[in-house]
Amino acid sequence: MKLTIIIPCYNEDKTIGTILKKIVNLKQLEKQIIIIDDFSTDNSLNEIQKVKKNIFNDILVIRHNKNLGKGGSIKSSQKFINGDVVIIQDADLEYDPEDIPRLVMPIFDKKYQVVYGSRILKKKYFENLQI
Repeated sequence: MKLTIIIPCYNEDKTIGTILKKIVNLKQLEKQIIIIDDFSTDNSLNEIQKVKKNIFNDILVIRHNKNLGKGGSIKSSQKFINGDVVIIQDADLEYDPEDIPRLVMPIFDKKYQVVYGSRILKKKYFENLQI
């Protein structure tokens, strides 16, 4: 099965190169990488082009003419998706791309139709909440 990884990017020049390198290094997965530069005003597009040129040429880069937000970025990528499974990877290193295989393997193994990741499960963010 093929995985499509959608990466919305807005002003993430400090992290986008690292994210892309980690994703490219996921050798166990057949993947399509779609990056949507959502009208970044920093050096994000140059960082994306560096990785595309020097490490992994098979990256589709979509550039917005104005900022459309994360939802707009996902919509812009829809007509280009050719994977069997789709995942959205934020460009800011909040989610570690090394977790992607663990998330998608239950779908690839046909155990589940959908898997959701969470950044708060098993964390004690709300232990001091008074209700």
